[in-house]
Parts: sequence; C-alpha cells; structure tokens
Amino acid sequence: MKLPSRSQRWWRRGLLLLAMIAALAAAVSWFGRSKPVAVVVAEVTRGRVESTVANTRAGSIEACQRTRLSTISGGRIELLAVKEGDRVKKGQLLMKLWNDDQQAQQALAQAQLETTRRRVAEACTMADAAEREARRQTTLREQGFVSSAREDAARSEADARRGSCAAAQADVRQAQARVEVTRVEQSRTLLRAPFAGTVAKIVGEVGEYSTPSPPGVPTPPAIDLIDDTCLYVKAPLDEVDAPRIRPGQVVRISIDALPRQSFPGRVKRIAPFVSAIEKQARTVDIDVSFDQREAIGALLVGYSADVEVVLEVREQVLRVPAAALGEGNRALVVEGDRLVERRLKTGLANWEHAEVLEGLAAGERVVTSLEREGVKPGARVTVEAAPARAR
Repeated sequence: MKLPSRSQRWWRRGLLLLAMIAALAAAVSWFGRSKPVAVVVAEVTRGRVESTVANTRAGSIEACQRTRLSTISGGRIELLAVKEGDRVKKGQLLMKLWNDDQQAQQALAQAQLETTRRRVAEACTMADAAEREARRQTTLREQGFVSSAREDAARSEADARRGSCAAAQADVRQAQARVEVTRVEQSRTLLRAPFAGTVAKIVGEVGEYSTPSPPGVPTPPAIDLIDDTCLYVKAPLDEVDAPRIRPGQVVRISIDALPRQSFPGRVKRIAPFVSAIEKQARTVDIDVSFDQREAIGALLVGYSADVEVVLEVREQVLRVPAAALGEGNRALVVEGDRLVERRLKTGLANWEHAEVLEGLAAGERVVTSLEREGVKPGARVTVEAAPARAR
C-alpha cells in the first residue's frame, strides 16, 4: 500500500484547519448576533383624517339661563315657598321677608284712596247741580225774571264747584300713586322667579336675616335658579387656535360623567376677549350647543366636559396612527425582520391619525411602539401582535 506524500498530508491538515476556523466563526456570529426586539405595528390604510383642536383646560356644562337671586332690601325671612330641587313657574313666589309695616302703610293708603273717591263723588255731584242751576238762572234772565247779577253769581258758583270736582279727582290720582308706592315697597321684600326653572340652592332659613349684595361686595345669593331645559358647554381654547374657530363648526363633546361616549355639537359663540386666568396660559372661551340634547338624557349643570372642534376633514386618504410618527415626521417600517426608517410628507393630522402624502404605501407596516428600548433603524424585530386596523 502506497503512503500519502508529505505535501498531501499538509494539504489535508490545512483543509481541516480551515473548516474548524469557519465553524468557529459561524458559532461566534450565531451567538453574538443581537436579540430581536418585540414591536407593535399598524398597517397603513386609507380612511378619514381630521384636523382638530381641543380645549386646554376642562370645560363645563352651563345653563342658558341661570340667575342668583336676592331681595332688593334686607330683612328677616318670613316665608320660604320653595325648597331645593323644586321646579317653579315664571312669576312664582319663592321667598318673602317680614313686611308687616309696609302692609300697614298700604292699608292706610288704600283707605285714604277710598275716602278721596267718595269726596270726588260728592264734589262732582255738587258741581253738576251747580251747573244745572246756572243754566236755569240764564233761562230766567233771558225771560226777564232775574237780574244779570243773579245769573253771574250762579255761573261763578258752578265754576267753583267744577274746580272742586277736578281737585278731588287729582287727589284720587295722588292717592292711587301712594298705593302704588306702597305696593312697590312691598315688592322689594318679595322674591319671584324671573323664568321657569329649578331651584338649585337656597341660602337662609325662616327667621334668619337675608342681606342683599351691596355693590362690589360678593354676598351669597338667597336663591340660585337654573333653567336646565337649555344647556351648553363652555370650554377654553388656546389663544393661538382662536383665529381658526368659526360659529357653526362641528364639535365632538365628551363628558366625564358619561365615559366612552361622544356627542355631536356646534360652535355657538366665541368670546370677544382673551382670558388671562394664568399669565402663561391665555385662553379664549367658546360656547358649544348640543345637536341632539334630548337624546343624551339628564345632565347636571357643572359637569366637566371636553370639546374637540373639527376644522377640516378629508375622506379616504392614506393615513398612519399618530403614534407611529417620530421626530421630523420619521417612521420605522418593518421590511422582513428589520426596521427601515422613512421620512414622510404629511398633511392633516390630529392626536389619532396623520395623513400621508409621500413616503409610504397602503399595506406597509409601521411601528407604533417607538418608545421601547432597541427600536431603531436596522434593528431586528419580531411583531408582538397582529396589525390592528384603524377605525
């Protein structure tokens, strides 16, 4: 048997060494490669995209009519005709202060009026009689039975009686005015509902002293009356958004007390001034009306509410979730098992979706979990969940 030559033995050893080195390199490459990053992705689809603005601080539900009532004059509460929560009609008596002295003044004025009216009847009856006598004296003078002096005396008496009648009638009007003054004085101690509504709060009890609010001094009202049949939302928007708001724009209203619901509405009014409650947070208040108030059910004045004003809408446009956009309108697209960075050109956008004008195609998958560690261009990834389609 012929033995291999020395060169052949070296050749075989070299091949074996190369195979061992290749295997070692493959093992190092396999164990040293990066671990895939789990990501959440969303599919690029077509749909509706809106440009919207929302309130900066919580708004609130307000009543179209709400008044905090106090009597014009102060006094001791004699009667509370309602209680909190009662529904009242326009003109209904709510509260009465002690006013016996004013009632006595009115009774006196009414009695004086009756006396004056009787005097009118007496004075005017005598004036009519004197007028008839003057005409009779004129007839007799024309027939030559009495002198002109007698006729003149009768005419003067008739004129005087007529003057007394007119003076008595003036006294009646004065007495009527005095009665009206006492009635007005009594009305200062009565509190009546200026409109139909619900009594929200009553300050004071029978026997306590009720004090009206002097100018510049905030005193709690005696009765807080609300017309809860007409409600709207008042919400503050950032001053930079105010120029884009117009009456009639569509609004979505969400109420904290009614979670996971949205109610349609429209901008009714924009405040003509900027509120500076906080110097670094200047806002403009807007009033928003409900489109279908009766379908919502019972609402309480004071509920906190948020509004989202729809500025512009585009239908069936290419869109991605807003969570997929990074700084500079960059997005990470899953290609195979790697992430590739794309720079996008976007259009309309809100907190939920952004319109894609350039940079993506329908059906591509973009990463929405950009905040996770290791999510960067070139990273190996595994999709954590099936792509969720946008609503």
